[in-house]
Amino acid sequence: MNFNPFPEIKSERLLLREIEESDAAVILYLRSDETINQFIERPENRKTKTIEQALQFIAGINENLHNTKSVSWGISYKNDPQIIGTICLWNFSENNTIAEVGYNLIPDFQNKGIMSEALKCVIDFGFNELNLDKIEAFTHNKNEHSKKLLEKSGFHFMEHRKEEDNAANSIYELSNNNR
Repeated sequence: MNFNPFPEIKSERLLLREIEESDAAVILYLRSDETINQFIERPENRKTKTIEQALQFIAGINENLHNTKSVSWGISYKNDPQIIGTICLWNFSENNTIAEVGYNLIPDFQNKGIMSEALKCVIDFGFNELNLDKIEAFTHNKNEHSKKLLEKSGFHFMEHRKEEDNAANSIYELSNNNR
């Protein structure tokens, strides 16, 4: 896997681009807003409460990108560089055949098909560019919007799989051969 140059992705309406230091205020909002994070359980040391912590988070994203541990995109409209959400592939298996997808979106932009469009792009990238066999998603079992998005995108609920560290999460999978 190689994320250099950064794998920018364009869709009909969206640009999935590299997250930069200039995005720190939006990253702080995305990682600290109660509505956006109501279903996310982060340990205290992974919470983002200040611009400095948002900048540290961005630096970590970029370090993980260069070490091919994850790839994170800022979601923006093609005609507006301001990010409105993020989406990433991370938690790659040792043999780089499985990755986890994660995403968030500013509430004003939800229910407009934006995340469906971004997720389709990232699924295509994961399967066609990274040759993944499977993409997983872990979402809180009460997060109906996320569960609906995953099911609409072809993911299957794995009712017999449980996350050891977080019993409140439901696990979804999408296999490359089931698309």
